[in-house]
Amino acid sequence: MTLDNIKEEICSAKNIVILTHDVPDGDAIGSSLAMYIGLKQLGKDVDVVIPKYSKTYKFLPFTDEIKEKGRVENYDLAIALDCGDIKRLNGFASYFEYANCKISIDHHEANTMFADYNFVDPTAPACSQILITVLKALKIEITKDIGTCLLTGVITDTGGFKYKSVKPETFEFAAELLSKGVNVSDIYRKVLQSIPVEKFELRKIAINRIELLEDGKISFTYITKKDEEQTKCDDHDGIVEIGRDIEGVEVSIFLREVEEDTYKISLRSNDYVNVSDICLLFNGGGHMRAAGGTINGTFDKVKERIVSECKKHIDTISNE
Repeated sequence: MTLDNIKEEICSAKNIVILTHDVPDGDAIGSSLAMYIGLKQLGKDVDVVIPKYSKTYKFLPFTDEIKEKGRVENYDLAIALDCGDIKRLNGFASYFEYANCKISIDHHEANTMFADYNFVDPTAPACSQILITVLKALKIEITKDIGTCLLTGVITDTGGFKYKSVKPETFEFAAELLSKGVNVSDIYRKVLQSIPVEKFELRKIAINRIELLEDGKISFTYITKKDEEQTKCDDHDGIVEIGRDIEGVEVSIFLREVEEDTYKISLRSNDYVNVSDICLLFNGGGHMRAAGGTINGTFDKVKERIVSECKKHIDTISNE
């Protein structure tokens, strides 16, 4: 059984590295820190490597121990969390590839099963919800700190328990963490309601650029490197959701310029369009209603191509 193999590998490993996807959200960071705290509880020599992440999650315990790069090249064990493809391991896939053993714990439907042992449940609303099973199997005590990290992951990936992926077990899981003293209202406010002024200014730029295309079924907006320099902010978390919340929108598109003629794509859908399928065309992937990728070309060509693909998928659904 995969979980038994995972337990065995973790127990036998001396040094371990924890990795997650690029542009990490609350589930990626929360899962990584929960695993880090748990492995420390077992007395393991462990690094959690996340080179860049949103200040929104600085409130989480042990963020000061996150490293921008690993201490060694060849770890006994590498654990990838909340990541469906090795290409998305935040620029440090080499730590994963060179490790003696590789584990993936994830909930992405399009996971490529890139590890030696893959513990993947695409029906789970968050990687954090899967992780509690792993931590308990390792007989790790779910402390308030671990619970805070895990609940942050669940709240992030369920939009505050509002998405269709939420199950009865999700609330049971949250109730258990509340019993550990985790403050759900505080997490909700910090993750979903409170943003720094500079992040608000960047969002304002993106909001002012929103276009409604294809009879209002597609929302499109973007930010440039110049916008980030102007606002002194490179935290774009949450921008793509703004377009999705507009009445009548089926797919929200957000483009972020990373360098000349290279853009990161974020897509969100409401009901029927599988944006993960769209992002697979652009070196990415994700979930049915939330996915991302990378696209090269001039701005006009990039916009035309991604809007065309989204329209194609919307029209296919409409004709069924």
